[in-house]
Amino acid sequence: METKKRVLGQEHPDTLTSVNNLASKFCKQGRLQEAEELLVQVMETRKRVLGQEHPDTLTSMANLASTYRNQGR
Repeated sequence: METKKRVLGQEHPDTLTSVNNLASKFCKQGRLQEAEELLVQVMETRKRVLGQEHPDTLTSMANLASTYRNQGR
């Protein structure tokens, strides 16, 4: 993931997908706070770069909502 950030940039769709995948792994491991931080980062970046109604942005919102639910929020 760090290589993608360096080569492609932090806002590249492939980089954001890698960060999202890492957040998913954190969720499965019960590391919900770490997952939340990454998911917020991905969602905010996708909103800014792709727009609020882009399918990838909406997926990011759903992933974050699921993490909040898993945290009991």
